[in-house]
Amino acid sequence: MSYLEYTVQHTPTGLRKVLFLNWPLAILLCAVASVGFLMLYSVAGGSFSPWAEPQMKRFGMGMILMVLVAMVPIWFWRNMAVLAYLGAIALLILVELFGSVGMGAQRWIDLGFMRLQPSELSKISLVLLLAAYYDWLPMAKISRPLWVLAPVVLILLPVALVLRQPDLGTSILLIAAGGGMMFLAGVHWAYFAAVIAAIIGLITAVFQSRGTNWQMLEDYQFRRIDTFLDPSSDPLGAGYHITQSKIALGSGGWTGRGFMQGTQSRLNFLPEKHTDFIFTTLAEEFGFIGAFSLLGLYILILVFCISSALTNKDRFSSLLTLGIAVTFFLFFAVNMSMVMGLAPVVGVPLPLVSYGGSAMLVLLLGFGLVQSAHVHKPR
Repeated sequence: MSYLEYTVQHTPTGLRKVLFLNWPLAILLCAVASVGFLMLYSVAGGSFSPWAEPQMKRFGMGMILMVLVAMVPIWFWRNMAVLAYLGAIALLILVELFGSVGMGAQRWIDLGFMRLQPSELSKISLVLLLAAYYDWLPMAKISRPLWVLAPVVLILLPVALVLRQPDLGTSILLIAAGGGMMFLAGVHWAYFAAVIAAIIGLITAVFQSRGTNWQMLEDYQFRRIDTFLDPSSDPLGAGYHITQSKIALGSGGWTGRGFMQGTQSRLNFLPEKHTDFIFTTLAEEFGFIGAFSLLGLYILILVFCISSALTNKDRFSSLLTLGIAVTFFLFFAVNMSMVMGLAPVVGVPLPLVSYGGSAMLVLLLGFGLVQSAHVHKPR
């Protein structure tokens, strides 16, 4: 009996699929989203509008989407990988031609009832395609130069389109997620060592070029770097966001000021308090304990994803699950680093907590793929 025949014969059907869902993972997602609802209620001054109520509706839609995706056999999503990737590229091109502009960037397609951000879809479609690529590619060819170049091109194509919007944060996530997939698939470490060495060399050259005839960045770009390294050098200008964020983080202490008692958010000192900087609102109101508890929920989600991947005998399913887990990790790691001043402010939302429709729906779509891989794995 072939592996495909075995999988088809042992695939759960009907209501049995619901029983085979990774329920601990689903419960953890609900717990994290509930933290988001609570914080959006707080930053609105004790009101479900304008942020908490729409977010709850979107999460409900997203959970339904997750379950529907989970009910579809994983081999179907494998076959759809190329089409999904091409669809995401087409949407990125549409954004370039007809996208709506917001906050100085052209990133959205206005659908009337919501604004779709195709760059979010590209994160999941890229992971899906790379999982299918490395499932198809024989292990002996994974580290050969020609077969390493192909996924690099697949990664750089959406990155180039996203950079034109411009959206540096998403571009970084795409490169990191793609590189993570290549590493998980078994590409030789020497390639990654060469890339890291090249990045270090480039950064060194950029700093060495300052004030010379061959200066590699403009003066204003160097000033942005100075502000990142020392926000106090421009506390009312470029360093304002991170300065206020650090004040909010520090004022929370161990247990926080209390629910809806955060001065930085209540008095509107904290910028983007319902989106990119919502973690600082949580830390101010619930302190280190509250912030660490949310981090613990995120880590548990990763643990259940990794556990599901390691127990799955299907290479595509394992790579896909690990790829979604890596993408999820990058989301919250970059956001938390950003608001703590450990990384530049690049506009990455806190997953399932920050206000936003496209990011939440696409992330739950990704977890739907994780659930599909879990439900339909051989038993």
